[in-house]
Formats: sequence, C-alpha cells, structure tokens
Amino acid sequence: MDAPPPLPGKSGSSSTLLGRLISVDASISHHLHTVTRPLLPHSLLLLFELSADFRLFFPISLSLLLSPTLLRPFLPPLLLGLILDLAFVGLVKLIFRRPRPPHNNASTMKVAVSVDHFSFPSGHASRVCFVASLAHLSAAALPDYKALNYALLLVLVWAVFTSVSRVLLGRHFLSDVIAGACLGVLEALFAFHFLRF
Repeated sequence: MDAPPPLPGKSGSSSTLLGRLISVDASISHHLHTVTRPLLPHSLLLLFELSADFRLFFPISLSLLLSPTLLRPFLPPLLLGLILDLAFVGLVKLIFRRPRPPHNNASTMKVAVSVDHFSFPSGHASRVCFVASLAHLSAAALPDYKALNYALLLVLVWAVFTSVSRVLLGRHFLSDVIAGACLGVLEALFAFHFLRF
C-alpha cells in the first residue's frame, strides 16, 4: 500500500504530538479509502453522500410539516437543529480550515459553497448523527410500536453508513467524521432539551 501524500504545510509538524496524531489520522484514513475502494460500489457510497446533503435533506425535512400530528413535536427541534448544525459546522470549518484529504476526488463532489472545501468537521456526519440522536431521544415520547423500533434502527444504520462513507469516499479524514458525529450528538441533546415547542 502506498503511503498517503503529506498534507500541505504539515511537513515540519510531525515532531509534535499533534503532528503525529494528524499523520496517523491521514494514514488510517488513506488506508481505509484504498482498501475498501475495490470492495464497495462507489455509487452506493455516493448515494449515502447525497442522502445527507443539506440541499436535499432540509427541503425533505420541511415537507414533514405536512405529516400527521404524531410527528409534529419532533419537527421544531429537527428543523432548528439542522439550521444550527449548518451554521456551527460552517463556523468550525472556517476556524480550522483543514484541507480535504489529498486522495479526495474533487471532481466527483457536487457544486459546494466555499466553506465546504474544508474538511474538519464532517457536516454529513454531524447531520446524520444529529438526526439519529434526535430521533432516538424523541422516540421516548411516542408509543412503543414495532414499526417505530425498525424505523429507529434504519435511521441508526443510515447514520453509521453515511458517516463511514465520508472516509471511504476520501472526502474526510477519520477524525473529521468522529468530530462531526460527536458534534451531531451534542446538537441533538441541545435541540431536544431547548428547541422543543
């Protein structure tokens, strides 16, 4: 296996602990991307990527306003939390400005705003983990239906596969996805406790 190319501007930082962690993160991420590339259909990974794209996901979430009253308590924290997630991820990306992995095929990325050219944290991972966490927190207020348990399992599986796809597609380093997932869970806790009406 080829070693991942060095990150721009990081050559002298490998002597520090942070530099070594960044180097290990880049190596693991590149290894996962390279090893799984021939095993998993690229189109499946792109489908997961598209399923959590804000430009698609937010309008679909807005359409839930037409849903049965059973889902209505879930909607304000979902919609406000998605906007909070977009703003917070964008702010963190602008602060850290971590470049995307060198093995990312930028030509397969859809048109994105300039902040989306940065890698840390993963907005897709934060979004799907926010939705999955909020769904699990909100489910406690709903009657215990077998179908609800299957739906929660499906949302959890979707969140995990979408998050993992970010590394496998080469869009993010592993640490970007972990940070995004943690951010999404924290946002869900905030939205559940403070954004319900």
